[in-house]
Amino acid sequence: MPFGTVEKDAGEKQLIEATAAGDAAALDALVQRYGGAVYTTAFRLLGNGDEAEDIVQEVFIGLPEALDRYVHEGRFGPWLRRLTARVALMHMRQVRHRSWLLQLYQPVQRQPPPADIARRLDIDRALATLPESLRTVFVLKVVAGYSHDEIARMLHIRRGTSEVRLYRAIRRLRSALGDSA
Repeated sequence: MPFGTVEKDAGEKQLIEATAAGDAAALDALVQRYGGAVYTTAFRLLGNGDEAEDIVQEVFIGLPEALDRYVHEGRFGPWLRRLTARVALMHMRQVRHRSWLLQLYQPVQRQPPPADIARRLDIDRALATLPESLRTVFVLKVVAGYSHDEIARMLHIRRGTSEVRLYRAIRRLRSALGDSA
């Protein structure tokens, strides 16, 4: 495949290899495929849409270089979410003065959103009310798929602390969402 040209339905492996080689069209195709997942992961960690957009840009700008560390036998989507979580954590460490106010969604239509969208908005709002320590562990474990050992190393806490924070986060989310458990 010539440099700078990517077929619309190119396979994921081809897109990854072309992006690693500096192909901007391949990078654009990966942004189209995974941009939403990257944004969601960043938003759930940071609780701020503007900062999440910054993380999305940072992840995809650095993606060609980061792909040197990608093992092609693994699934790309989860790897990219873990990369996003690491970038967001570095961002959180650099910027400690946080405003955790949740951006309110302004529906364009007059009818209520479908139940699944409304539920996701409720979850995002509930996540935004969690303390940073609980939200971070919850997103790293549930959304990004890290193990408690990995979370402990990243956050410089004990494994047991990670487990307790996850338990507390789930308990608070269930309470906020009105779920019985």
